[in-house]
Amino acid sequence: MSLPYKIATLLYCFNTAGEILLLERAQEPNRGFWSPCGGKLKMDIGESPYTCAGREAHEEIGLRLAPSDLHLAGLISEHGYQGQTHWLMFLFEVKVKLQSLPPVHAEGRFEFFPREKIPALNIPRTDREQIWPWFLAVSRRLLRRPLPLPSGRTERVDAGGDQVKKRRTFNIQRPTFKWRNGRSPFSSVLNVEC
Repeated sequence: MSLPYKIATLLYCFNTAGEILLLERAQEPNRGFWSPCGGKLKMDIGESPYTCAGREAHEEIGLRLAPSDLHLAGLISEHGYQGQTHWLMFLFEVKVKLQSLPPVHAEGRFEFFPREKIPALNIPRTDREQIWPWFLAVSRRLLRRPLPLPSGRTERVDAGGDQVKKRRTFNIQRPTFKWRNGRSPFSSVLNVEC
């Protein structure tokens, strides 16, 4: 069966206490469920996922974000959602910490939740079974484990003539995270069958 494909962004926003911002949706899809804010890409104008995430943050929570304020935490490919469409979702962790609760929006109302309360919330089945366990595991590892700092040494480099420049060289290692299938969560896509 041929189904249309939709592309969207989800924004994982936190306050200074480390609680996550969720939206109790007033509209479909997932009306009445708690979800991160976000929305569909404007594919007809060639909107990028980063631009979409920034636009949605401004429209829904009043926050102006630059691409550098966003961390792409993962991609979710959801096949045959409710038998109507396929979804490709870009999951962004917002680096800017929110200072207050955003006001009620046409999309629904917002509330902050500690991470441990998320499993008890009314959240969509796919989110509960697939997305939240994956995202919480990834974000928990990121918060607990400091990223390695590059090691390096300073060398004198002959720049010709009497000029000498100093050059700092680095040995940069990509951070590694243990994952159930042995791969880094940042190099994988979570595929969800509905």
